[in-house]
Amino acid sequence: LNRIKASGLKLRFCTNETQATREKFVKKLQGMGFDISVAEVTAPAPAACRILKERSLRPHLLVHNDLVPEFAEIDKANPNCVVIGDAAENFTYANLNEAFRVLIGMEKPVLISLGRGRYYKETDGLKLDVGAYMKALEYACDVQAEVVGKPAKAFFESALAEMGVPAQQAIMIGDDIVNDVGGAQRCGLRALQVRTGKYR
Repeated sequence: LNRIKASGLKLRFCTNETQATREKFVKKLQGMGFDISVAEVTAPAPAACRILKERSLRPHLLVHNDLVPEFAEIDKANPNCVVIGDAAENFTYANLNEAFRVLIGMEKPVLISLGRGRYYKETDGLKLDVGAYMKALEYACDVQAEVVGKPAKAFFESALAEMGVPAQQAIMIGDDIVNDVGGAQRCGLRALQVRTGKYR
């Protein structure tokens, strides 16, 4: 990363991290020695907030407690949509059922998902990701979720726009063959899979 930055190449950290605010995420990486700022991070929550404001949507949030501050400026009274992220321990039956009831009570349910990953890796092993829970709500409510994070085309286009770089001049590097590599390739980017992290 230091060599990329020193070379003058533009760089964005595209993450589906939805268990923490960008500030907390960046602080964690800085603690590991990475030279990174919040302005260099493209993440699902801010993108979702833009959509919510543009469409006057008031979300019922099924997200990790540490992500809630990202939605501080969003009206959440009398919800007319559900936003789901990697809620980790908040993925209880009661919380999923509450989100289900909000959606099933709408004439045209709106489900926004901050990613659709199947699983991710932490130090203690693999863990179910938001995609599994998103699919449960899709099935129960007969609704198609709008995915905001990787591999959604709009997510990669947003990162490219932030850098001012056309897709054919960019490369995506990641450990996820579907969300990183596949998502990027569908947007016209080249992609490189690293054999670390969740790589199998």
